[in-house]
Amino acid sequence: MVRAGTVAAIALMLLGAACEFGRQVADRADRGSPSGYVWQVPVGFPAPRVPIDNPMTPEKVELGRQLFHDPRLSGDGTVPCASCHRPELAYTDGRSRSVGSQGNIHPRSAMSLTNVAYNATLGWDDPTLTRLEDQALVPLLNTQPLEMGVAGREDEVLARFRDDRRYRQLFHRAFPKNEDPVSIRNVTYALASFERTLISGNSPYDRWAYGGEVDALDADERAGARLFFSQRLSCFRCHAGFNLSGPVVYDGSGTPEAQFHNTGLYNEDGRGAYPKANTGVQRHSGRSEDMGKFRAPTLRNIALTAPYMHDGSVPTLEAVLDHYAAGGRARSLGPDSQNIRPDSATDPLVIGFELTPEERRQLVAFLRALTDESFVLRARERSVQ
Repeated sequence: MVRAGTVAAIALMLLGAACEFGRQVADRADRGSPSGYVWQVPVGFPAPRVPIDNPMTPEKVELGRQLFHDPRLSGDGTVPCASCHRPELAYTDGRSRSVGSQGNIHPRSAMSLTNVAYNATLGWDDPTLTRLEDQALVPLLNTQPLEMGVAGREDEVLARFRDDRRYRQLFHRAFPKNEDPVSIRNVTYALASFERTLISGNSPYDRWAYGGEVDALDADERAGARLFFSQRLSCFRCHAGFNLSGPVVYDGSGTPEAQFHNTGLYNEDGRGAYPKANTGVQRHSGRSEDMGKFRAPTLRNIALTAPYMHDGSVPTLEAVLDHYAAGGRARSLGPDSQNIRPDSATDPLVIGFELTPEERRQLVAFLRALTDESFVLRARERSVQ
């Protein structure tokens, strides 16, 4: 039997190899993209993948930044993208469920935009949503639930920017080949370009794992890292890779198979059913085996993004650990307190484990060491119009 400490050591060795690969890719990225845009990526990180029809330019990024923080992009002119993705909260909103235009409550929690450029899929549960350009249309045009409230008011929203001399200039600089650059298509392309620059990789953990700073983590945080990468807890199996989020894409990578997990958060019928508004991948596929499957979010800046899970139903990091230690709510709340029924879609990795009070404290310390203060500072600076 392999000891958990040995598994942790192996995991950290593999992480070191991934770091070296990332450095090589990042070195190429520093020389710039074909469009002339120069990425500023952390040590050990590859350059993001950029679609051929939306090359990066500084002008497009700046336009996207301005639009992201401008409430005039919503149908009634009151709600900016930044209302659900607040820079100081690692681009989440601190709510269990997000609030859209006219006070509409979204059934899901706002997912962090930290390192969103590397996500193999976007949003919580849609396997087909793989481009930021397409994802931007979702909050703009959604009506069930109403988010930005632009559907049916596109001309009115665009007229606000055509009537603004500064924005006319920004659009023309970002899309100089377009005769009429103020369009919904260009709005989404600019937003996507800005979001690709939201790269975080300077946490104490990064400086320890990638930068070679042996003292960047204290003893408790290092012990927490060993627990995180241990076979006993297996946190790293879902929150994998340099983004601690599972499958990633980047410049030169292939396209990995999307992964979604049922974490046993609900069991409404004794077989792991989730509430109707949040059935995960099942709402897209219609397949019973996809019930409750959601994407594992990045753990980067996780201490800033409470409350947790797709519906914000878990308030703290400590409560998250309690949830997984118990083997999920479905297991503990089901009709059989010892075992969830075998036809449940709960991920087989969610089997429960025991943590001593010291181990619980150490694991939380490690998760808090994933906070990148410089990322938050840059985000705040970028939010200033």
